[in-house]
Order: sequence, then C-alpha cells, then structure tokens
Amino acid sequence: MQAVTSAIRLIVPMSLLALTGCFSLGRGEPPQRHYVLGAGMLPDAQADTGPAGDVPGIAIGLRQPRLAEYLGTPFVVVRLGPNQIRLSEFHRWGETLEQGINRTVAGYLATKEPVWRVEFAPWPPRTNLDYVIQLHVLRFDGLLPDEAAATEGEALVQATWEILRGADGGVLTRGTTEYREGGWTLEDYDSLVTLLQEGLSVLADDLLAGLKRVMDAGS
Repeated sequence: MQAVTSAIRLIVPMSLLALTGCFSLGRGEPPQRHYVLGAGMLPDAQADTGPAGDVPGIAIGLRQPRLAEYLGTPFVVVRLGPNQIRLSEFHRWGETLEQGINRTVAGYLATKEPVWRVEFAPWPPRTNLDYVIQLHVLRFDGLLPDEAAATEGEALVQATWEILRGADGGVLTRGTTEYREGGWTLEDYDSLVTLLQEGLSVLADDLLAGLKRVMDAGS
C-alpha cells in the first residue's frame, strides 16, 4: 500500500471558540453562541516525510456515527438528574454533532498514530480501507444534580464501537468507552465543550488500543 503520513481528508483549521451569533432572537435576549469541536488537535497533514514507499501505512475509515435520538439537535444538551434534559436554546453546535464527533475522533487517531491515513465518511468511491470503525454515541452532554440550586456539574461521553474488516465488513472487535469528568459550572459552556472534547480523546485512545489488538492478532 502506498506510504502515507498523517493525513485527514478535508480537515480544516478547527477552533473551540464560542462564535457569538450575529443576531439576537429578541430585544433583551442573549445572543446565540455556537461551538465546534477540535481545538488544538490539528495534525500536520501537510508534512512531507519522504518519497512514497518509505513508510508503511494503515488506512482507517470512520463511518457516520449513530447518535442517541435525543442528541439529534443543534442545541447543547444538559441533563438534570437521571431523566430530565434541557436543550440550551442560546448554546448550539456550529455543525451537526455527527460531523463534529467524526472529524475530531479522526483527528485524534491521526495525531496519535501519524503513519496512519484516517478517512471519515463520506469518503471517495473505490477508497481502499484496512479497517472501518462504527461509533454508537449514547451520551454526549452535561450533567447537573437533580437539585434546584445546582450550579456545578460533570460532562459525560458514552459510546460503544465496532472495528470492522475493511474488505468485507466483518466485525473484528467491539468495545465501550465511558468518560465522566467534573469541572464546569452552569452557563460555562466553553468548559463543558472542552470536557466533551477530552472525552473524544479518551474514545480515540480506546479505538487505538482496539485497532492495535486486531493488528497484532493478524486480522
């Protein structure tokens, strides 16, 4: 297979900046703020490490993630207690959550294993992939205690995943990742998004370990 260096198709400079909306929904109402994932983890995809063939590469593909239905919203979700959710009208994702999660996980994988080529759906026709990953994102939200006066909470990322053989889609291994971390206060959505992104880094670590187990087994 043609040698590759750290490469992610269509990666653009990413920022976790809260992009202040250019309008307000009404007089006296706060402006909308929009958030994207991926701050500080853009790999050097343009680096030239030598002629093709110098470095063996593995091609990894990430399918479109499957999200729990309640996450299919542009609003950042905060959970109050075990059952109640709040959709943050003035704090929204700047892209679909599927796209943001997939791009960020792909970026982490390529950064952690620079000789891999990492693609995320939709990839071009006739793309040859050694392994394909399917993510099932069950939780991606803030958590607040079920108390009226609660102001401090946690971030929770929970996902199951499958690593498939690229040639025929056969399942090689499965796993579950759960990340739970405190450190954000109510209305501090910058901190919440930062913690959620850290959860995606932990997810990428688990995927990396799973991929290496599969490779070591010769699958």
